[in-house]
Amino acid sequence: MDLYFSFIVPVYNRPEEITELLESLTHQTYSKDFEVLIVEDGSTLSSQDVVEKYKNSLSISYYQKPNSGPGDSRNYGMTRAKGNYFLIVDSDCMIPPYYLEAVHSALDKDFVHCFGGPDAAHESFGLLQKAINYAMTSVLTTGGIRGNKKALDKFQPRSFNMGISKKAFETVGGFGKIHPGEDPDFTFRIWDKGFDTKLIPEAFVYHKRRIDWNKFFIQVKKFGSVRPILNKWHPKTSKMTYWFPTLFCLGFLVSLIFFAVGISLLLYLYLIYFTLIFIDSLLKNRNLAVALLSLVAVSIQFMGYGYGFLKSTIFLNFSKKQPETLFPNLFFK
Repeated sequence: MDLYFSFIVPVYNRPEEITELLESLTHQTYSKDFEVLIVEDGSTLSSQDVVEKYKNSLSISYYQKPNSGPGDSRNYGMTRAKGNYFLIVDSDCMIPPYYLEAVHSALDKDFVHCFGGPDAAHESFGLLQKAINYAMTSVLTTGGIRGNKKALDKFQPRSFNMGISKKAFETVGGFGKIHPGEDPDFTFRIWDKGFDTKLIPEAFVYHKRRIDWNKFFIQVKKFGSVRPILNKWHPKTSKMTYWFPTLFCLGFLVSLIFFAVGISLLLYLYLIYFTLIFIDSLLKNRNLAVALLSLVAVSIQFMGYGYGFLKSTIFLNFSKKQPETLFPNLFFK
């Protein structure tokens, strides 16, 4: 199959991020042509001037539309793309020079209609960004990649780094209105239509995640909140492991109660776990401050996701209302 790649990038009030993303795309070692579509999703801070600066170095198109969410903006871009394979990345990503070469090589060897790649922390990232990146990607936390080459389950691509063929997009119909959660929902519908997915480990991106502790808590709480909705929509994908953050937090509260009455074993188990987190982050990041901040990031991740998951599960099971009515902040109209 002769592949022509189209990068699809929704952006909302982030012209500075687009600058870093587009600059990274100018350094691709891939020898063939590719295009970039920037979709401005109702922003009040326009990226048009930034895009104009790269007209001579990239085949780039710029579109403006009313705000309707990242999923709908990706659909908007894919319907206007010239390529037959779409590469979906977030505006807060930087693309390594060999990214397109890695994607093309992997698809040429074993073609699939949908793939995903991992994310990593660039050396230029701040301490907080590296700590949050660790929490979001480590196999010791609720982060990590959704499967790997040895995993029993199918790999679940995420929209910060995802590829999909034009055929699969037209067959499935694109992303839905839920956010976050539009990418696993899209992946599950891709599977339902008989398309396979896979991980391309070499096709990683630097995911910058411009975020603070409060925004991080809100983000992971939303991640937890959408999972029961996805379980309801796609019951075959439901797993007991999604309960882990909630049970982890409840177990910690129980361990404190036990400790108060002189039983310390359970609390020691938590201490061992967080010691492993500290050591693992220290070895990977080689920075004491990042390792310490990783403990905070993992704690916030578990509390936010666990709380969101438990609340959403209770509401969905004890209310006759639809998810769109119960959680309007998780859906775009």
